[in-house]
Amino acid sequence: MKARDVVVQGVLAAVALVAAFFVWQREPARAPGEVTVEDAQPSALDRIRYDDETRFVELFRDPQDRDTIWVRLGGKPAKPGAGAQSTTDAGPLARAASDAGSATLDAGANPHTNAGSLAAASDGGSPPRADAGMLASASADAGTPSNPAPVPPPRELRGNDVALKLFARLAPLRAQRDLGVLDDAKLEEIGLAKTERGLTLTLDGAPRTFRLAAPASGWGAPYLQRTSDGHVFLLGPALLTDLEAAASRLVDRRLHTFDVDGFDRVVISTGTASRAFVASGKPPGAVQLSPVDAPGTPDDFARNWHDRLWRLTPVELLGRGEAPPGPAPTPAFRVEYQRAGKTVGELSMAKASDNSWYARTEFTPGWVRMGGGLELLAEDAAKLTAPR
Repeated sequence: MKARDVVVQGVLAAVALVAAFFVWQREPARAPGEVTVEDAQPSALDRIRYDDETRFVELFRDPQDRDTIWVRLGGKPAKPGAGAQSTTDAGPLARAASDAGSATLDAGANPHTNAGSLAAASDGGSPPRADAGMLASASADAGTPSNPAPVPPPRELRGNDVALKLFARLAPLRAQRDLGVLDDAKLEEIGLAKTERGLTLTLDGAPRTFRLAAPASGWGAPYLQRTSDGHVFLLGPALLTDLEAAASRLVDRRLHTFDVDGFDRVVISTGTASRAFVASGKPPGAVQLSPVDAPGTPDDFARNWHDRLWRLTPVELLGRGEAPPGPAPTPAFRVEYQRAGKTVGELSMAKASDNSWYARTEFTPGWVRMGGGLELLAEDAAKLTAPR
């Protein structure tokens, strides 16, 4: 190849790189008529808070790792005389519960690596405590009791990839149209005059507050009013869906972040007894387990036991700092996952004083309540670790 050809190819390659850089830096194309409500970069957004009549949802970055998002779910005290309007106000909660049930039906074969497939459990367990309090406070016809039950404390849960992407969707915050400053009659008509719904974005430590109102029909794009100047905007119809159904859409329900090919050794322990197995497997199949002293002899009993354990899904996620009821539970068995001699994960299973089974892993922020019928799993763990 001639020197001239080399120079020409080098120049073309440099031009291509420069063009690619500018395309990457260019702001995504906007929809016709779209306007910017709050101009900010996703990196400047520290916290998102959504409020409605009965609850609040907060998303905030972990101070130690800004790529980790935490979701705080909390209820609000019932207001005197609020029972008559609760049928309308409970809409977002009902949709969240519906989304949770639908997501369970869509669960994949390996829930440990698919956060979306673990949106909820369908084996009769109760919903997370914070959501139960929210639903109770929005009960349709019961009215407000003279001595309402105390609202449970908020629950902090780890956010999933959808929660992380939400930060990019809300900063910069855009809307379909700018409706300008409206008079009191128009604000009353579109529901912004007396709304209790709001959105707060904390940008570089400074809060930006907005009032929200859904269309009277319950369908279509919501209205948003910027409190700093009173401007009203028409938001996109799907912008607030994730916040309204945060318990099912934004919470990471995985027990582990690795799949069946992420470890090569499993150590099962019950009390002071333990037994190690060589592990091999590829998703989505089951893990093949063989005793370390006989690596060429697969143990079908161990494989079937571990496959049942691996496919378990949580019924309820306890928040960061929460504990099961009663004394601290003592694990009935423990599983440690290793790769190349190093621990990559673990799972402890314990029965609490309420006779419910709870699990805890290296990834969960706290204990998670599992379904019933795990006594047999614990009994089989004892058989696997019994002296040979």
